Amino acid sequence: MSAAALRFLALCLSLALLGACSSLVSDMDPPKVTMESFRSLPAQGGAPRFEIKLRVQNPNKEPLNIVGISYGIEILDRELVSGVSNDVPHIDAYDEGVVTLNASLQWFEVVRLLTSLGSAPTDELQYRFSAKIDFEGFVPTQRVEETGTINLSQPR
Repeated sequence: MSAAALRFLALCLSLALLGACSSLVSDMDPPKVTMESFRSLPAQGGAPRFEIKLRVQNPNKEPLNIVGISYGIEILDRELVSGVSNDVPHIDAYDEGVVTLNASLQWFEVVRLLTSLGSAPTDELQYRFSAKIDFEGFVPTQRVEETGTINLSQPR
């Protein structure tokens, strides 16, 4: 067999393998993630800690086998709270579950935020909650983001 024929055969095999692998990745809608609760925990080593409960809804026909979640909460583009967890319950198809996460406060970012608020007071704070959810198997990583505004002014 000639070198050109071998290259052509290798190319065909590679394309067939690539097509087979792409069919293994399921077409999933991202899970809906909402914050259920946010509470302070006793400090460990002087650093404030928080417990965040997230409600994760699975809008898919396949169960969610979540390996881990990393997440952060930003206010005015400063990440104040962050954490990771690999203790996530199995969430069946078209079902929901509550995920409990522990988070830590990032002091330097809090100081920077307070300094910026002191120099330019505002009545509204923009926030952003973001999470990266990694799944077992061939399911692609999902990224979830929620943004909004916290109004600091008193209603009249």
